[in-house]
Amino acid sequence: MAGQRPAGVTIVAVLAWISGAIQIIGAVIGLLAGAGIDAWVALAIGILTIAVSLGLFRGTNAARIIMAILFVLNLVVAVWAIVIGVNFWGALIAGILAVIGLVFLFSPKANAYFTQ
Repeated sequence: MAGQRPAGVTIVAVLAWISGAIQIIGAVIGLLAGAGIDAWVALAIGILTIAVSLGLFRGTNAARIIMAILFVLNLVVAVWAIVIGVNFWGALIAGILAVIGLVFLFSPKANAYFTQ
């Protein structure tokens, strides 16, 4: 991929990679502790998250689309949590982070980077 990766895309990619790594570590700990299908699902999601983050680092538009879908889902869940009154501050922060992630992924510089 030619061109300089925008800082916002790098931030999103790094945070996604860290999130995936934490999820994998948690899943492995769960598996060692005898957890069932939940740990396997968490492991799969962690691996997928790291794969998507690597795609963002490379400028793969499919990775951007997958990450955008995840941000939108996080935003929907955050709004729903606020509406039903569950963990207001946590939901508010998650919603704000999802919006910031979407802004970073669809800024003019990011659009140019992903369409090269």
